[in-house]
Amino acid sequence: MEFRLNRETVPAEEVIYSGVQEQGVELDYILPDYYPDIVRLVRRDVLPVVSDWSVSGDRLTYGLKCEIRLLYCGEDGTEIRCVTQKQDYSKTVELGRSTTAPEVTLAAKSDHINFRAVNKRRLDVRGAVSVRIKVCSERSQEVVSDAFGMKKKKKKEPVRIETNRLCAEKTVQLSEEVTLTAAQPPAAEIVYRICSAGECEKKIVSGKLLAKGEIKTDILYSCGNGSLERMSFTLPYSQILDMEGIDDSYECTVRAEVLSCEITPSADKDGENRILRCEPELHITCRAVRTADILTAVDAYSTVYPCDVEYSVIQAKQLPAVYSESFRHSAVLAEAESVPKEIYALWCTPKNINTRIGEDGRSVMITGMLTYSMAARDSSGMMIMPDRDEAFEEQIEIGDDLTSASVTAELEDASVSYNISSEGILTAKADIPLRISVGSSASIRAVTAITVDDSVKKERDGDYAIKLYFGVENEDVWDIAKRYSTDAAAIMEENELTDEKLEKGRMLLIPIKE
Repeated sequence: MEFRLNRETVPAEEVIYSGVQEQGVELDYILPDYYPDIVRLVRRDVLPVVSDWSVSGDRLTYGLKCEIRLLYCGEDGTEIRCVTQKQDYSKTVELGRSTTAPEVTLAAKSDHINFRAVNKRRLDVRGAVSVRIKVCSERSQEVVSDAFGMKKKKKKEPVRIETNRLCAEKTVQLSEEVTLTAAQPPAAEIVYRICSAGECEKKIVSGKLLAKGEIKTDILYSCGNGSLERMSFTLPYSQILDMEGIDDSYECTVRAEVLSCEITPSADKDGENRILRCEPELHITCRAVRTADILTAVDAYSTVYPCDVEYSVIQAKQLPAVYSESFRHSAVLAEAESVPKEIYALWCTPKNINTRIGEDGRSVMITGMLTYSMAARDSSGMMIMPDRDEAFEEQIEIGDDLTSASVTAELEDASVSYNISSEGILTAKADIPLRISVGSSASIRAVTAITVDDSVKKERDGDYAIKLYFGVENEDVWDIAKRYSTDAAAIMEENELTDEKLEKGRMLLIPIKE
Protein backbone atom coordinates (compact mmCIF):
# COMPACT_ATOMS: atom_id res chain seq x y z
CA MET A 1 0.00 0.00 0.00
CA GLU A 2 1.36 3.44 -0.94
CA PHE A 3 2.41 5.70 1.92
CA ARG A 4 2.96 9.40 1.31
CA LEU A 5 3.89 12.42 3.46
CA ASN A 6 3.35 16.12 2.77
CA ARG A 7 5.80 18.47 4.44
CA GLU A 8 5.93 22.17 5.32
CA THR A 9 8.91 24.32 6.22
CA VAL A 10 8.28 26.32 9.37
CA PRO A 11 10.53 29.31 10.19
CA ALA A 12 11.37 29.58 13.87
CA GLU A 13 13.76 31.39 16.18
CA GLU A 14 16.23 30.15 18.73
CA VAL A 15 18.35 32.06 21.25
CA ILE A 16 22.02 31.60 20.39
CA TYR A 17 23.42 34.06 22.93
CA SER A 18 22.15 35.63 26.14
CA GLY A 19 24.38 37.40 28.64
CA VAL A 20 25.63 40.62 30.19
CA GLN A 21 28.81 42.46 29.25
CA GLU A 22 30.39 45.08 31.53
CA GLN A 23 32.39 48.16 30.57
CA GLY A 24 34.50 50.17 32.99
CA VAL A 25 34.14 53.98 32.92
CA GLU A 26 37.05 56.19 33.96
CA LEU A 27 37.51 59.94 33.69
CA ASP A 28 40.30 62.20 34.90
CA TYR A 29 39.05 65.71 34.18
CA ILE A 30 40.70 69.09 34.72
CA LEU A 31 38.35 72.07 34.72
CA PRO A 32 38.77 74.72 32.01
CA ASP A 33 40.02 78.11 33.15
CA TYR A 34 36.57 79.74 32.86
CA TYR A 35 35.02 77.30 35.39
CA PRO A 36 35.12 78.24 39.10
CA ASP A 37 36.98 76.10 41.65
CA ILE A 38 35.29 73.04 43.11
CA VAL A 39 34.06 73.58 46.65
CA ARG A 40 31.34 70.92 46.98
CA LEU A 41 30.31 68.00 44.77
CA VAL A 42 26.55 67.78 44.24
CA ARG A 43 25.75 64.95 41.83
CA ARG A 44 27.12 62.55 39.23
CA ASP A 45 25.34 60.60 36.48
CA VAL A 46 26.52 58.27 33.74
CA LEU A 47 24.00 57.71 30.93
CA PRO A 48 24.92 54.78 28.65
CA VAL A 49 23.21 54.03 25.34
CA VAL A 50 23.91 51.54 22.52
CA SER A 51 24.34 53.55 19.32
CA ASP A 52 24.69 50.81 16.69
CA TRP A 53 25.48 47.12 16.16
CA SER A 54 26.43 44.64 13.47
CA VAL A 55 26.89 40.88 13.22
CA SER A 56 29.61 39.32 11.09
CA GLY A 57 29.80 35.54 11.18
CA ASP A 58 29.92 34.47 14.82
CA ARG A 59 30.80 37.91 16.18
CA LEU A 60 28.58 40.77 17.40
CA THR A 61 30.08 44.27 17.46
CA TYR A 62 28.28 47.23 18.98
CA GLY A 63 28.96 50.85 19.83
CA LEU A 64 28.42 52.14 23.37
CA LYS A 65 28.09 55.83 24.19
CA CYS A 66 28.44 57.06 27.77
CA GLU A 67 27.59 60.61 28.76
CA ILE A 68 29.17 61.61 32.09
CA ARG A 69 27.56 64.50 33.97
CA LEU A 70 29.20 66.02 37.04
CA LEU A 71 27.50 68.78 39.05
CA TYR A 72 29.30 70.87 41.65
CA CYS A 73 29.09 74.17 43.51
CA GLY A 74 31.68 76.92 43.51
CA GLU A 75 32.82 79.17 46.31
CA ASP A 76 29.47 80.72 47.16
CA GLY A 77 27.85 77.27 47.38
CA THR A 78 24.63 78.39 45.70
CA GLU A 79 25.37 78.25 41.96
CA ILE A 80 25.48 74.78 40.36
CA ARG A 81 27.90 74.16 37.52
CA CYS A 82 27.66 71.22 35.14
CA VAL A 83 30.55 69.35 33.55
CA THR A 84 29.62 67.02 30.68
CA GLN A 85 31.96 64.57 28.98
CA LYS A 86 31.31 61.80 26.46
CA GLN A 87 33.12 58.51 25.99
CA ASP A 88 32.62 56.06 23.12
CA TYR A 89 33.44 52.36 23.22
CA SER A 90 33.41 49.57 20.68
CA LYS A 91 32.61 46.15 22.13
CA THR A 92 32.72 42.65 20.66
CA VAL A 93 30.87 39.49 21.70
CA GLU A 94 31.68 35.96 20.52
CA LEU A 95 28.34 34.30 19.77
CA GLY A 96 29.73 30.77 19.51
CA ARG A 97 28.36 30.15 16.03
CA SER A 98 27.60 31.96 12.81
CA THR A 99 24.11 33.29 12.20
CA THR A 100 22.13 34.86 9.39
CA ALA A 101 19.30 37.38 9.77
CA PRO A 102 19.84 37.75 13.55
CA GLU A 103 17.49 39.60 15.86
CA VAL A 104 19.59 41.50 18.41
CA THR A 105 18.37 43.12 21.63
CA LEU A 106 20.78 45.39 23.53
CA ALA A 107 19.93 47.28 26.73
CA ALA A 108 22.50 49.43 28.55
CA LYS A 109 22.36 50.63 32.15
CA SER A 110 24.61 52.32 34.69
CA ASP A 111 25.81 50.04 37.51
CA HIS A 112 27.99 51.84 40.05
CA ILE A 113 29.65 55.23 39.77
CA ASN A 114 32.02 56.95 42.22
CA PHE A 115 33.52 60.41 41.87
CA ARG A 116 35.74 62.67 43.91
CA ALA A 117 37.53 65.99 43.69
CA VAL A 118 41.29 65.35 43.61
CA ASN A 119 41.79 69.07 44.13
CA LYS A 120 39.89 72.28 43.38
CA ARG A 121 40.44 71.90 39.63
CA ARG A 122 40.46 68.15 39.08
CA LEU A 123 37.70 65.52 39.08
CA ASP A 124 38.15 61.75 39.13
CA VAL A 125 35.38 59.32 38.09
CA ARG A 126 35.41 55.52 38.37
CA GLY A 127 32.50 53.23 37.63
CA ALA A 128 30.94 50.65 35.34
CA VAL A 129 28.04 50.22 32.99
CA SER A 130 26.60 46.96 31.70
CA VAL A 131 24.84 45.87 28.53
CA ARG A 132 22.33 43.02 28.52
CA ILE A 133 22.59 41.14 25.22
CA LYS A 134 20.22 38.69 23.54
CA VAL A 135 20.75 37.35 20.03
CA CYS A 136 18.18 35.19 18.26
CA SER A 137 18.82 33.34 15.03
CA GLU A 138 16.32 32.28 12.42
CA ARG A 139 16.19 28.60 11.55
CA SER A 140 13.93 26.43 9.44
CA GLN A 141 12.20 23.30 10.71
CA GLU A 142 10.60 20.82 8.32
CA VAL A 143 7.40 19.29 9.72
CA VAL A 144 4.76 16.87 8.45
CA SER A 145 1.57 18.62 7.39
CA ASP A 146 -0.32 15.53 6.16
CA ALA A 147 0.02 11.75 5.74
CA PHE A 148 -1.76 9.35 3.37
CA GLY A 149 -2.03 5.54 3.15
CA MET A 150 -1.21 2.64 5.47
CA LYS A 151 -4.42 3.23 7.47
CA LYS A 152 -2.74 6.31 8.87
CA LYS A 153 -4.57 8.57 11.37
CA LYS A 154 -3.25 12.04 12.01
CA LYS A 155 -4.10 14.83 14.38
CA LYS A 156 -3.60 18.31 12.95
CA GLU A 157 -3.56 21.73 14.57
CA PRO A 158 -3.21 25.22 13.08
CA VAL A 159 0.04 27.09 13.65
CA ARG A 160 0.57 30.72 12.76
CA ILE A 161 3.98 31.15 11.19
CA GLU A 162 6.06 34.06 10.00
CA THR A 163 6.20 34.03 6.21
CA ASN A 164 8.27 37.16 5.72
CA ARG A 165 10.06 39.76 7.80
CA LEU A 166 11.29 43.26 6.96
CA CYS A 167 13.60 45.33 9.18
CA ALA A 168 14.80 48.90 8.89
CA GLU A 169 16.60 51.41 11.07
CA LYS A 170 17.65 55.01 10.80
CA THR A 171 19.73 57.43 12.86
CA VAL A 172 19.03 61.09 12.32
CA GLN A 173 20.34 64.33 13.79
CA LEU A 174 17.57 66.85 14.44
CA SER A 175 17.79 70.55 15.17
CA GLU A 176 15.13 72.74 16.79
CA GLU A 177 14.98 76.03 18.64
CA VAL A 178 12.79 76.68 21.67
CA THR A 179 12.18 80.19 22.98
CA LEU A 180 11.68 80.90 26.66
CA THR A 181 8.47 82.64 27.62
CA ALA A 182 8.43 86.20 28.90
CA ALA A 183 7.76 84.90 32.43
CA GLN A 184 10.90 82.73 32.42
CA PRO A 185 14.31 84.17 33.29
CA PRO A 186 17.19 83.87 30.80
CA ALA A 187 19.25 80.65 30.90
CA ALA A 188 22.87 80.79 32.01
CA GLU A 189 23.63 77.04 31.83
CA ILE A 190 21.73 73.77 31.34
CA VAL A 191 22.22 71.88 34.59
CA TYR A 192 20.12 68.77 33.98
CA ARG A 193 18.06 67.30 31.14
CA ILE A 194 15.93 64.23 30.50
CA CYS A 195 14.98 63.40 26.91
CA SER A 196 12.86 60.44 25.84
CA ALA A 197 10.91 59.41 22.76
CA GLY A 198 7.40 58.24 23.59
CA GLU A 199 4.89 56.43 21.42
CA CYS A 200 5.66 56.47 17.72
CA GLU A 201 2.89 56.76 15.14
CA LYS A 202 3.36 54.78 11.94
CA LYS A 203 1.88 54.85 8.46
CA ILE A 204 2.69 52.74 5.38
CA VAL A 205 3.00 54.75 2.17
CA SER A 206 4.15 53.20 -1.15
CA GLY A 207 6.75 50.77 0.18
CA LYS A 208 7.93 53.17 2.86
CA LEU A 209 7.15 53.64 6.52
CA LEU A 210 6.39 57.07 7.94
CA ALA A 211 7.28 57.36 11.64
CA LYS A 212 6.05 60.37 13.61
CA GLY A 213 6.32 61.30 17.25
CA GLU A 214 7.62 63.73 19.84
CA ILE A 215 10.74 63.84 21.98
CA LYS A 216 9.71 64.70 25.52
CA THR A 217 12.25 67.04 27.06
CA ASP A 218 12.56 68.15 30.67
CA ILE A 219 15.37 70.54 31.61
CA LEU A 220 16.69 72.36 34.64
CA TYR A 221 18.75 75.48 34.01
CA SER A 222 20.61 77.93 36.19
CA CYS A 223 19.70 81.59 35.96
CA GLY A 224 23.09 82.97 36.97
CA ASN A 225 21.88 84.34 40.31
CA GLY A 226 21.94 81.09 42.30
CA SER A 227 18.40 80.01 41.40
CA LEU A 228 17.20 77.22 39.11
CA GLU A 229 14.34 77.08 36.65
CA ARG A 230 12.54 74.03 35.29
CA MET A 231 11.10 73.81 31.78
CA SER A 232 9.30 71.05 29.82
CA PHE A 233 8.68 70.96 26.08
CA THR A 234 8.39 68.54 23.15
CA LEU A 235 10.39 68.30 19.93
CA PRO A 236 8.39 66.83 17.01
CA TYR A 237 9.96 64.48 14.47
CA SER A 238 8.79 62.85 11.25
CA GLN A 239 10.99 60.37 9.38
CA ILE A 240 10.60 58.04 6.40
CA LEU A 241 12.19 54.57 6.47
CA ASP A 242 12.69 52.63 3.23
CA MET A 243 11.11 49.16 3.51
CA GLU A 244 10.74 47.73 0.03
CA GLY A 245 7.74 45.44 -0.29
CA ILE A 246 5.90 46.58 2.83
CA ASP A 247 2.12 46.88 2.61
CA ASP A 248 -0.95 46.59 4.82
CA SER A 249 -0.55 42.81 5.12
CA TYR A 250 2.38 43.37 7.50
CA GLU A 251 2.17 43.96 11.23
CA CYS A 252 4.65 46.63 12.31
CA THR A 253 6.35 47.69 15.52
CA VAL A 254 8.34 50.93 15.61
CA ARG A 255 10.65 52.06 18.39
CA ALA A 256 12.41 55.42 18.73
CA GLU A 257 15.29 56.07 21.13
CA VAL A 258 17.14 59.29 21.93
CA LEU A 259 20.90 58.61 21.68
CA SER A 260 21.94 62.09 22.80
CA CYS A 261 20.55 65.58 23.06
CA GLU A 262 22.64 68.75 23.10
CA ILE A 263 20.80 71.79 24.51
CA THR A 264 22.62 75.12 24.43
CA PRO A 265 21.36 78.55 25.58
CA SER A 266 21.76 81.22 22.90
CA ALA A 267 21.20 84.97 22.82
CA ASP A 268 18.12 86.50 21.20
CA LYS A 269 18.03 89.84 19.40
CA ASP A 270 18.14 91.63 22.76
CA GLY A 271 21.29 89.80 23.83
CA GLU A 272 19.58 87.67 26.47
CA ASN A 273 19.90 83.86 26.53
CA ARG A 274 16.25 83.19 25.83
CA ILE A 275 16.74 80.73 22.96
CA LEU A 276 17.51 77.06 23.54
CA ARG A 277 19.19 75.31 20.61
CA CYS A 278 18.24 71.63 20.77
CA GLU A 279 20.09 68.99 18.74
CA PRO A 280 18.80 65.51 19.57
CA GLU A 281 20.19 62.40 17.89
CA LEU A 282 17.36 59.94 17.28
CA HIS A 283 17.53 56.24 16.40
CA ILE A 284 14.40 54.64 14.89
CA THR A 285 13.98 50.90 14.33
CA CYS A 286 11.10 49.08 12.65
CA ARG A 287 10.24 45.40 12.39
CA ALA A 288 7.44 44.28 10.06
CA VAL A 289 6.14 40.72 9.93
CA ARG A 290 3.71 38.93 7.61
CA THR A 291 2.09 35.80 9.01
CA ALA A 292 -0.05 32.91 7.77
CA ASP A 293 -1.83 29.92 9.31
CA ILE A 294 -0.82 26.39 8.32
CA LEU A 295 -2.05 22.98 9.49
CA THR A 296 0.66 20.71 10.87
CA ALA A 297 0.46 17.15 12.18
CA VAL A 298 1.00 16.98 15.93
CA ASP A 299 0.49 13.21 16.30
CA ALA A 300 -0.06 10.15 14.10
CA TYR A 301 -0.53 6.39 14.22
CA SER A 302 -1.72 3.55 12.02
CA THR A 303 -4.72 1.43 12.99
CA VAL A 304 -3.15 -1.62 11.26
CA TYR A 305 0.64 -1.34 11.07
CA PRO A 306 3.29 -0.58 13.69
CA CYS A 307 4.96 2.77 13.12
CA ASP A 308 7.55 5.10 14.64
CA VAL A 309 6.75 8.82 14.89
CA GLU A 310 9.42 11.47 15.47
CA TYR A 311 8.55 14.80 17.04
CA SER A 312 10.14 18.20 17.45
CA VAL A 313 9.05 21.23 19.48
CA ILE A 314 8.87 24.26 17.21
CA GLN A 315 8.63 27.86 18.29
CA ALA A 316 6.83 29.98 15.70
CA LYS A 317 7.49 33.39 17.18
CA GLN A 318 5.07 36.22 16.44
CA LEU A 319 5.29 39.97 16.52
CA PRO A 320 4.69 40.97 20.16
CA ALA A 321 1.46 42.65 21.19
CA VAL A 322 2.12 45.98 22.91
CA TYR A 323 -0.05 47.27 25.76
CA SER A 324 0.19 50.88 26.96
CA GLU A 325 -0.52 51.07 30.68
CA SER A 326 0.35 53.22 33.69
CA PHE A 327 0.39 53.06 37.48
CA ARG A 328 0.82 55.46 40.39
CA HIS A 329 3.49 55.20 43.07
CA SER A 330 4.01 57.35 46.15
CA ALA A 331 6.93 57.68 48.53
CA VAL A 332 7.90 59.71 51.60
CA LEU A 333 11.12 61.54 50.71
CA ALA A 334 11.83 63.66 53.81
CA GLU A 335 10.45 64.58 57.21
CA ALA A 336 10.79 67.46 59.66
CA GLU A 337 14.19 69.22 59.45
CA SER A 338 15.34 67.18 56.44
CA VAL A 339 12.62 68.70 54.25
CA PRO A 340 14.29 71.16 51.82
CA LYS A 341 13.66 74.87 52.17
CA GLU A 342 12.92 75.21 48.44
CA ILE A 343 12.30 72.55 45.75
CA TYR A 344 13.03 73.46 42.14
CA ALA A 345 12.35 70.10 40.47
CA LEU A 346 11.55 66.52 41.33
CA TRP A 347 11.71 63.57 38.95
CA CYS A 348 11.49 59.77 39.04
CA THR A 349 13.59 57.27 37.07
CA PRO A 350 12.92 53.50 36.88
CA LYS A 351 15.77 50.97 36.99
CA ASN A 352 16.43 47.23 37.42
CA ILE A 353 13.02 46.30 36.00
CA ASN A 354 11.94 42.65 36.08
CA THR A 355 8.73 41.12 34.73
CA ARG A 356 6.96 37.82 35.18
CA ILE A 357 3.54 36.38 34.46
CA GLY A 358 1.13 36.51 37.41
CA GLU A 359 -0.18 33.38 39.10
CA ASP A 360 -3.57 33.84 37.39
CA GLY A 361 -1.89 33.62 33.97
CA ARG A 362 -3.62 36.81 32.81
CA SER A 363 -1.60 39.55 34.50
CA VAL A 364 1.98 40.81 34.51
CA MET A 365 3.97 41.36 37.71
CA ILE A 366 6.48 44.20 37.40
CA THR A 367 9.15 44.76 40.06
CA GLY A 368 12.14 47.04 40.31
CA MET A 369 13.40 50.29 41.75
CA LEU A 370 12.19 53.86 41.34
CA THR A 371 14.80 56.52 41.97
CA TYR A 372 13.30 59.81 43.17
CA SER A 373 15.65 62.74 42.56
CA MET A 374 15.26 66.38 43.40
CA ALA A 375 16.97 69.69 42.88
CA ALA A 376 16.47 71.78 46.00
CA ARG A 377 17.94 74.18 48.49
CA ASP A 378 18.37 72.99 52.06
CA SER A 379 17.69 74.95 55.24
CA SER A 380 21.21 76.44 55.15
CA GLY A 381 20.70 77.73 51.60
CA MET A 382 23.01 75.17 49.95
CA MET A 383 22.04 73.50 46.65
CA ILE A 384 21.37 69.75 46.97
CA MET A 385 20.36 67.04 44.47
CA PRO A 386 19.78 63.85 46.48
CA ASP A 387 18.42 60.48 45.27
CA ARG A 388 16.13 58.09 47.08
CA ASP A 389 15.55 54.51 45.88
CA GLU A 390 12.16 52.93 46.45
CA ALA A 391 11.40 49.28 45.65
CA PHE A 392 8.05 48.61 44.00
CA GLU A 393 5.87 45.75 42.82
CA GLU A 394 2.92 46.32 40.52
CA GLN A 395 0.40 43.92 39.02
CA ILE A 396 -0.99 44.92 35.61
CA GLU A 397 -4.10 43.12 34.41
CA ILE A 398 -3.89 42.12 30.73
CA GLY A 399 -6.93 39.85 30.46
CA ASP A 400 -5.51 37.60 27.72
CA ASP A 401 -4.06 34.16 28.41
CA LEU A 402 -0.31 34.62 28.96
CA THR A 403 0.63 31.12 30.09
CA SER A 404 2.79 30.39 27.01
CA ALA A 405 3.90 33.97 26.34
CA SER A 406 7.06 35.94 27.11
CA VAL A 407 6.61 39.40 28.62
CA THR A 408 8.83 42.46 28.96
CA ALA A 409 8.02 45.91 30.33
CA GLU A 410 9.56 49.25 29.50
CA LEU A 411 8.91 52.07 31.97
CA GLU A 412 9.17 55.67 30.89
CA ASP A 413 10.16 58.66 32.99
CA ALA A 414 7.27 59.65 35.18
CA SER A 415 5.46 62.89 35.85
CA VAL A 416 5.93 63.68 39.54
CA SER A 417 4.05 65.91 41.96
CA TYR A 418 4.79 66.47 45.63
CA ASN A 419 3.17 67.74 48.79
CA ILE A 420 4.48 68.94 52.15
CA SER A 421 1.94 68.20 54.85
CA SER A 422 1.21 70.33 57.90
CA GLU A 423 3.24 67.78 59.89
CA GLY A 424 6.30 68.54 57.75
CA ILE A 425 6.32 65.35 55.65
CA LEU A 426 7.43 65.56 52.01
CA THR A 427 5.53 63.03 49.88
CA ALA A 428 6.00 62.47 46.15
CA LYS A 429 3.51 60.89 43.75
CA ALA A 430 4.65 59.54 40.41
CA ASP A 431 2.40 58.62 37.47
CA ILE A 432 4.48 56.14 35.51
CA PRO A 433 3.63 55.19 31.93
CA LEU A 434 4.81 51.80 30.68
CA ARG A 435 4.72 49.61 27.60
CA ILE A 436 4.25 45.87 28.05
CA SER A 437 5.34 43.64 25.17
CA VAL A 438 3.71 40.22 25.08
CA GLY A 439 5.50 37.88 22.72
CA SER A 440 3.24 35.03 21.68
CA SER A 441 5.37 32.06 20.79
CA ALA A 442 3.33 29.25 19.27
CA SER A 443 5.08 26.33 20.95
CA ILE A 444 3.83 23.03 19.59
CA ARG A 445 5.10 19.47 19.37
CA ALA A 446 5.00 18.72 15.66
CA VAL A 447 5.55 15.51 13.74
CA THR A 448 8.78 15.58 11.74
CA ALA A 449 8.96 11.99 10.48
CA ILE A 450 6.80 8.83 10.26
CA THR A 451 8.15 5.36 9.54
CA VAL A 452 5.67 2.51 8.91
CA ASP A 453 6.54 -1.21 9.08
CA ASP A 454 4.19 -2.76 6.51
CA SER A 455 5.76 -6.21 6.83
CA VAL A 456 3.66 -7.03 9.87
CA LYS A 457 0.29 -6.05 11.31
CA LYS A 458 -0.54 -5.04 14.87
CA GLU A 459 -1.71 -7.85 17.14
CA ARG A 460 -4.90 -7.31 19.12
CA ASP A 461 -5.64 -8.88 22.51
CA GLY A 462 -8.79 -10.53 21.20
CA ASP A 463 -11.27 -10.80 18.37
CA TYR A 464 -13.94 -8.19 19.11
CA ALA A 465 -15.72 -5.34 17.32
CA ILE A 466 -16.39 -3.17 20.33
CA LYS A 467 -14.79 -2.66 23.72
CA LEU A 468 -15.85 -1.03 27.02
CA TYR A 469 -13.60 1.64 28.49
CA PHE A 470 -14.03 4.02 31.44
CA GLY A 471 -12.68 7.42 30.48
CA VAL A 472 -11.56 10.02 33.04
CA GLU A 473 -12.34 13.73 33.15
CA ASN A 474 -10.45 15.84 30.54
CA GLU A 475 -9.08 12.72 28.79
CA ASP A 476 -8.49 13.30 25.08
CA VAL A 477 -10.54 11.10 22.74
CA TRP A 478 -7.57 11.03 20.35
CA ASP A 479 -5.39 9.38 23.03
CA ILE A 480 -8.08 6.73 23.65
CA ALA A 481 -8.35 5.99 19.92
CA LYS A 482 -4.57 5.77 19.60
CA ARG A 483 -4.38 3.34 22.54
CA TYR A 484 -6.89 0.97 20.89
CA SER A 485 -5.74 1.58 17.27
CA THR A 486 -9.14 2.77 16.16
CA ASP A 487 -10.72 5.96 14.85
CA ALA A 488 -11.35 8.97 17.14
CA ALA A 489 -14.30 10.17 15.04
CA ALA A 490 -15.92 6.75 15.41
CA ILE A 491 -15.63 6.93 19.21
CA MET A 492 -17.22 10.38 19.28
CA GLU A 493 -20.07 9.22 17.01
CA GLU A 494 -20.72 6.02 18.94
CA ASN A 495 -20.87 7.84 22.29
CA GLU A 496 -22.54 11.03 20.99
CA LEU A 497 -19.62 13.21 22.13
CA THR A 498 -19.43 16.84 21.01
CA ASP A 499 -16.08 17.69 22.57
CA GLU A 500 -12.69 16.13 21.87
CA LYS A 501 -12.04 16.02 25.63
CA LEU A 502 -14.29 14.24 28.11
CA GLU A 503 -16.21 16.70 30.28
CA LYS A 504 -16.44 14.11 33.06
CA GLY A 505 -15.52 10.50 33.76
CA ARG A 506 -17.84 8.03 32.02
CA MET A 507 -18.12 4.63 30.40
CA LEU A 508 -17.35 4.61 26.65
CA LEU A 509 -18.04 2.20 23.83
CA ILE A 510 -14.88 1.83 21.72
CA PRO A 511 -15.68 0.60 18.19
CA ILE A 512 -12.70 -1.20 16.68
CA LYS A 513 -12.25 0.05 13.13
CA GLU A 514 -9.30 -0.06 10.79
